[in-house]
Order: sequence, then structure tokens, then C-alpha cells
Amino acid sequence: MDLTKFNTTKNRFDIINGEEAKLIDNINDSLMWGAMQHLRMAGFKWVEVPTLTKITGACENVDTLYHVNHFGQEAYLAQTGQLYLEAKIPLHEKLWTIIVSSRAEDRPDSRHLNQFQLIELEHKGALKDILMNIEGTVKAMIKQALLEHKDALESLGRLDELKRWVKEPFARITYTQAVELLKGTEHEIEWGDDLSSAQEQYLVKKKGNKPLFISHFPKAIKFFNMKGNLKDDKVVNSADLIMPYSGESTGAAERENDYEKLVERLKQSNMFRMLSKRGKTVEDFRDYLEMVRKNPILHSGCGIGFSRISQSVLGTSDIRTTTNYPIQCDVLY
Repeated sequence: MDLTKFNTTKNRFDIINGEEAKLIDNINDSLMWGAMQHLRMAGFKWVEVPTLTKITGACENVDTLYHVNHFGQEAYLAQTGQLYLEAKIPLHEKLWTIIVSSRAEDRPDSRHLNQFQLIELEHKGALKDILMNIEGTVKAMIKQALLEHKDALESLGRLDELKRWVKEPFARITYTQAVELLKGTEHEIEWGDDLSSAQEQYLVKKKGNKPLFISHFPKAIKFFNMKGNLKDDKVVNSADLIMPYSGESTGAAERENDYEKLVERLKQSNMFRMLSKRGKTVEDFRDYLEMVRKNPILHSGCGIGFSRISQSVLGTSDIRTTTNYPIQCDVLY
């Protein structure tokens, strides 16, 4: 079956009831149920989080926030529900939610959507624990698709590769090891630079053409509340899951539970410098900071981009293939 017309056709109403759309809908349905069933069996509690938020609904790049006038109050469409999930950690050891994450990316391409489903987890424990739960969740998603739609995946030539991803442990390297692997290649970077999609896919191929965790990124390029590594102050206890075809599908980290360090990290972050230009102060994060001060519990969390997982399962080079209505800066429905 050929999925390429999903990459280029802007009038989606011409194609959303075709055989290709049916296959994609069926795969996505299995992936979502696989995640939900796994999380419930693993003891995660679903809770709702707001999608109309204060500035605390932002990820690192606040320039991609959608601004909303909420009855005269400044509000934003949430990019993440992370801080709201964290606030429930004292009550529940394991939590999850799913939101529509809104990112005001101003250039349409094959890798980004302005809105997508984001599955978010938070639980007590360290980085190794959240990586175990991410791998378990993603594998459960793929297993459910294989169980329910084996023939469809075979028609796409995806069966053998997906079976291998489920069977084998995901690959793991540190960011520093990634920089070393890129040395002497056309993808070479300096330590401290972020990884491009081409560099990510090069590393995936070097590590067995299967899902790859890259961990312990430089502190300067990551979210302010990621916990610093005790052995190497230049890095944080974080990891990205890089999927073949789609790239970074999941960002994960231990959360800083030392109040003084957390406040200092916030003040020093690139995000805060950007927010300061908009008139924001530490007080905009006061509720979250006080929650950490009162409940300094070590916990970890992640956000799994559903469309990136779907794209990887389908084996397509274009994220727009994964959804009936891909919202981008030049397209609304």
C-alpha cells in the first residue's frame, strides 16, 4: 500500500475515507490502546491537566507558544502538562495524562506539527525507572499494533523490523558518546550543541537501526527543572528516545527536587531569559516552586509524542502521514 499521498495532499477531505486512511486509523487506534492498557497494568493513574494555562504550560522554546486572551488575562495553549502532573506526585506514585500539545512552529515541514497528541508520565523514582517505563510503553504500543493488524503492517513491509524492536532491548548511549561517534563524519558537532535530525538518524543506524536512548545531555540546552548529575555538573539526568524514521519521540528526565537548586536553574535558563523579555518573573512559577519546596520527592517524567511513534511504526519519512488532519502554519481545516 502506498501512503505517500498523505504527505502532499492538502485537501484532506479528499483522502480521509480511503483505504490508506483506514489503515492508518487502525494502526493508531491499536497504538493508543496499547499505551493505555500498559500504563493501567503498570499502576499508573490517569489524571487530567489543563490545556489552557499560564506560562507554566511551556517547554524550552517559549517563542512557539500560542497566546490566548482569556477574558482579559494572558493565557497560552499548553505545550506540556508536566508541571501539573508533578504537583500530584505526593498523592499518587505513578501518573499519566494525554494532551493536545500546541507548538507555533512557523515553517511547515515533514517533521513537525502545530498540534499533536502527547502522552505524559510522571512517577517517583530515578532516570533508570522512567526509561524502563518508556521502553515498556512503546513496546506495548507496537505489540498491540502487531497483534491486531499484522497483515496491514506486512503489506507495508514493516513486520520483521517491528518484531525485532519489540524483542530486542532499546539501544543506549550518552550524549558524550554520541558526540564521539559523530567525530570525523559529515555530522560532526561540538560538545554542547544540540543534535539535528540527520545526526539522530546517523546514530540510530550506528546502534543497530532500532530505538535509541541518548542520555545525559548538557545542562544548558535542557529544561530548567531537569536534575543535575552529581558526578558531572555539566550534564542533567535526562534522555531522549530517538526512533528510526521519525527521530526524537520522547524527552525524559529526573526532576530537580532541591528547591534552592531549582530556583537557581530557573533563573539561569535560556527559557527564563526569553520570558524576562516578556515581563515574566520567578513569581510566575511560584506555585510550582513552593510545591517542590514542600514536597522534595525524587521523581522522573517524560512526554511521548504519539505521531512520532506512529510515523516510526508506519515507516514513513513524513509525520503528516500519521494523522487525518495535520495542522501546520499554512494549513487549517
